[in-house]
Amino acid sequence: MVCDKCEKKLSKLIVPDKWKEGASNTTEGGGRKINENKLLSKKKRWTPYGTTKCMICKQQVHQDGKYCHTCAYSKGVCAMCGKQVLDTKFYKQSNV
Repeated sequence: MVCDKCEKKLSKLIVPDKWKEGASNTTEGGGRKINENKLLSKKKRWTPYGTTKCMICKQQVHQDGKYCHTCAYSKGVCAMCGKQVLDTKFYKQSNV
């Protein structure tokens, strides 16, 4: 759950366009070389989970944010910026 302001930041796709010029999985336009060893190449690899962790449960976060989805929903805050989005005062939630 994210606020309206942070919703614009969610436009990143996990899988890039295969046939776009300059994509890493094409052989034309400066893309991937034939028989290139990916472990030895100097390109910085994109990690889908990143290195950010949730501030509450220390679980890895898949977005650039402060909280994981579970903690953000239980607290009623935006997962990216921490702004209060939802009032969870009368919600019946477990203590876990």
